[in-house]
Amino acid sequence: MTRKPNVILILADDMGFADLGCTGSEIRTPNIDRLAQNGTLLTAMYNCARCCPTRASLLTGLYPHNAGIGHMGADLGTPAYQGFLRNDAATIAEHLRASGYRTCMSGKWHVGGDFMAREVDSWRVGDVDHPTPRQRGFDRFYGIVDGVTHFFSPHYMLEDDNRVETYPDDFYFTDAITDKAIGMIEESVEMEQPFFLYLAHTAPHWPLHAHPEDIARYDGVYDKGWDATRTARHESMNAMDLFQANWQISPRDGDVHPWEAEENTNWETRKMATYAAMVDRMDQSIGTLIEALKRLEQFEDTLILFLSDNGGCAEFMAEDGWAKFFPDKLHDGRRVTMGNRPDVMPGDAQTYQSYDKPWANVSNAPFRLFKHYVHEGGISTPLVAHWPRGFAPQATRHAATHVVDILPTILEVAGADYLSEIGGNAVQPCQGESFLPLLRGQDWNREQPIFFEHEGNAAIRLGQFKLVRLHGQDWELYDMEADRTELNNLIKGEPNRVRDLIRQYEDWAAKTGVLDWNVALPRLLAAWDMENAEG
Repeated sequence: MTRKPNVILILADDMGFADLGCTGSEIRTPNIDRLAQNGTLLTAMYNCARCCPTRASLLTGLYPHNAGIGHMGADLGTPAYQGFLRNDAATIAEHLRASGYRTCMSGKWHVGGDFMAREVDSWRVGDVDHPTPRQRGFDRFYGIVDGVTHFFSPHYMLEDDNRVETYPDDFYFTDAITDKAIGMIEESVEMEQPFFLYLAHTAPHWPLHAHPEDIARYDGVYDKGWDATRTARHESMNAMDLFQANWQISPRDGDVHPWEAEENTNWETRKMATYAAMVDRMDQSIGTLIEALKRLEQFEDTLILFLSDNGGCAEFMAEDGWAKFFPDKLHDGRRVTMGNRPDVMPGDAQTYQSYDKPWANVSNAPFRLFKHYVHEGGISTPLVAHWPRGFAPQATRHAATHVVDILPTILEVAGADYLSEIGGNAVQPCQGESFLPLLRGQDWNREQPIFFEHEGNAAIRLGQFKLVRLHGQDWELYDMEADRTELNNLIKGEPNRVRDLIRQYEDWAAKTGVLDWNVALPRLLAAWDMENAEG
């Protein structure tokens, strides 16, 4: 009997399309780049524009609303917005465990309801509305159940079902989840079981925390500023023929001033150097994982998939915004200076900052907009796939795919059935399509449209055309093959196509349970006790 292949699914957090060496970045990512070079790179993989909707879709093969996470972890009063995975959705781990796989997770869960980080003593981890990975098909788990962590001093972590009580002095989240993941692989090999590992990083999501030696590697790299860096990345993309056409880069975002007008240049360059260091360290950790696979003689027959959960994050870390939700004291009692303050250089454990809109605009080059939005900058991620026994190195592929397609792809690789029932609950039919033929160099295109909705921002992509709108604004139409940077709006020249796409989107939204954002937003602000959802 042929042994089933292993599968490792690696998810980066808030990393933009242009943040890898293989997509034109100056950030050093040799290990991910090598996986792309010896495997394949998909340039049109789409996510769901935000952390936990993407995770819900990725894990279940359903759109986020069908999985129960139409927005974030807050319960907004309907099954599509309950904030945790629904019982009529089965996870990859549940499908694969039924097929003989050992299922392991290390990192960020964020599909188990809402948690307030300053109120950990009141958390109800494992309750019906706060399910843990171990309750949703994973044999092993190490990581966080909520959406954000301090990289040096986490406020709450679990190992399997027990809270982690002590942390070594040199703790750093990216390193720790990798070390634990390697231990889980070693156990699986010893048990002679094929394994599925979901390695869900929190890097490079804020707060900006990195090892000093990693930050030092980027001293001076960003002194020319965001405009020059963004232009250089676009030129690198064009030089490597990354896309099927060298599209014009979208203009600098309208909310971003020219670098020449920036007053706090040292602080700004330090923010981006720290962000780069976080991506760099994630790549180093992936190199450590690869070396372990080779040592254990598992590398050749392990499918590795790497992608990001949304585009670069433009959120400003206001002292009275997101920052107020997170602890301002370390385990050793030292105080953390919370928020984006130009008089505080980011990076060490006593800071808590984000890299903000100008640098997010660099991360998402050449595309428009950011995390939260369903224009290309918010939803585009490279997907790197590598499986030596499964397919030879392939040229870069440009067919549109979506995170909803990852589950059926993995099940096909594993020879596993899609469960129709779990725990007495009928499971919704899978909404994704396996793109394994694409990885193997065959012609492949999705049969169904791809749908998007987050905070009233909406889109549908069918073939080469994409209909998209910002919340409360008019629909726009773009030809993704000629103009993926969404600069030439075709809305007035294609009335029949526009009518058809609007009809398909509205049908999908109605049957999926999409809430009008004007209805959902007041419920969210009440749940979060905030005046706005911008942080």
